[in-house]
Amino acid sequence: MANLPGSIKGLYPETLSPEQLEKLRGFKIQTRITNEKYLRTHREVALLLSGFFREMFLKRPDDIPEFAADYFTDPRLPNKIHMQLIKEKKAA
Repeated sequence: MANLPGSIKGLYPETLSPEQLEKLRGFKIQTRITNEKYLRTHREVALLLSGFFREMFLKRPDDIPEFAADYFTDPRLPNKIHMQLIKEKKAA
């Protein structure tokens, strides 16, 4: 299998050239920054996840994928998140 110019040499970081490693490092840093900005802008993501984990730890279901499917498809969930966002804004 031939490597194309500018492509990754192999499947493992130790096979990358110094230039590729630097590009990869920069990409990882930029991705983390972008993700952090997104999460800070969309508080509902944290509320969704923390609510899911809270319920999961309280109920301790045997079938976690089924529990997750039920939790995230609950038609009341959008309203719950909306109410939590309003409550947080009033508290601030």
